Amino acid sequence: MGPKQKLIRETLRANPEGMTVLQLAGLAATGTSHVHRMLHKFPDAYIDRWIKSGNFVTAVWCVVIPPPHCPRPTSQRNK
Repeated sequence: MGPKQKLIRETLRANPEGMTVLQLAGLAATGTSHVHRMLHKFPDAYIDRWIKSGNFVTAVWCVVIPPPHCPRPTSQRNK
């Protein structure tokens, strides 16, 4: 994973309310088309909602934060 991809994923994880492609592009100092391509390759990224801005709608992107693993069950023989 490249440094910009890592930055975008960490930023989205730190912002559970999500961010737009334009916001992420400004943060990563790269173009919006580059950020858009990266987000579509992330298996944990999704469009959470759409916000209206004038005559346009903009996607707000989020990432799924995986829960911790389930603890291993205790053995019945040890009781």
